[in-house]
Amino acid sequence: MPVSMTFILIGVMSVATFIALNNRKFYDAWILNPYRMEKHKEYYRFLTSGLIHANFIHWFFNMFTFFFAANYIESYMGGFHLVAILFLGIILSDFPSFSKHRHDPGYRSLGASGGVAAVMFAFIMIEPISTISVFFIPMPAFVFGALFLLYSYYQGKGQSGDNVNHSAHFYGALVGMVYILILYPTTLFTFFEQLLSWRI
Repeated sequence: MPVSMTFILIGVMSVATFIALNNRKFYDAWILNPYRMEKHKEYYRFLTSGLIHANFIHWFFNMFTFFFAANYIESYMGGFHLVAILFLGIILSDFPSFSKHRHDPGYRSLGASGGVAAVMFAFIMIEPISTISVFFIPMPAFVFGALFLLYSYYQGKGQSGDNVNHSAHFYGALVGMVYILILYPTTLFTFFEQLLSWRI
C-alpha cells in the first residue's frame, strides 16, 4: 500500500512545529526574519518558516485545512505535485513580506498558511462548485475563494494589527491557481463551465 504524501507532509510540519515550540533556538533559526535573511544570506528561511507554527491552534487549523485539500490534490495529480504546490506556495508567498520588511529587524513571520492556501486554491480551480464549510457554514468553494482573496488582499494592504501575514495567504493562493493553469490550461474553461452550471 503506497504511503500517503499528505500524511508525510503533515508529519514533517507537525514534528518541526513540536520541536520549534520546545526549542527557542530552533524556533529562532527557522522563522522568517527578512532582516537576518538579507544581512546573513539565510534564504533557507523561505522554506523552514513554513514548516513551523506559532502555537497549537495555528498548527491545527493549517493541518486541518491542508488535510482535505491535499488528499484531493494527491489523488488527482500525485504526490510530487502536492509537494511542489505546497513548497512553492510557502516560498513564493513570503517574497512580498521579505521585500517589504528586509530592513525591519523586528519583523517575524511563520506558518504554512501560504502553502496551504496554494493547495486549497489548486483544489478550488478544479472543483469550484464543491462545498466548503467555514466554521460549520457550508458554501461553494468559489464563493469561499473569492471572499478569501478579497479579505486577504484588503488586510494585506494595510496594517491589520492581528499578527497574521495576510499577504502570504493572498500570494499563496495565486501560486496554487497559476500552478494548476500551467499544468492544465483547460482548467480555466472547466472552471467557468462549472460556475455556469451551478444552481443555488
